[in-house]
Amino acid sequence: MYAVIKSGGKQYRVESGVQLRVESLAAEVGAAVSFDEVLLVGSGDAVKVGAPLVSGAKVKATVVSHGRGEKVKIFKLRRRKHFQKTQGHRQNFTEVRIDDIVQG
Repeated sequence: MYAVIKSGGKQYRVESGVQLRVESLAAEVGAAVSFDEVLLVGSGDAVKVGAPLVSGAKVKATVVSHGRGEKVKIFKLRRRKHFQKTQGHRQNFTEVRIDDIVQG
């Protein structure tokens, strides 16, 4: 069984037992979280697509860790104008383990 969830403005295809990195969540390590925005639930050939959400469907997960991603370097240059600027960014993330997919 698999599902497509929406978290932090992004969509993820998840299955039970899979670990994935989502945008930072305000939850402690080891806490149980629930994703209510389920867009699609599938099991074999049976696929239930929401319009826009599948009613009553939930994905239960456990927070494994928090962290920061790799550094992304931003470099801006205006040619012939003696202007250059270097900047970096590291995005926060939460790693979760998918425990259960509940159909509606």
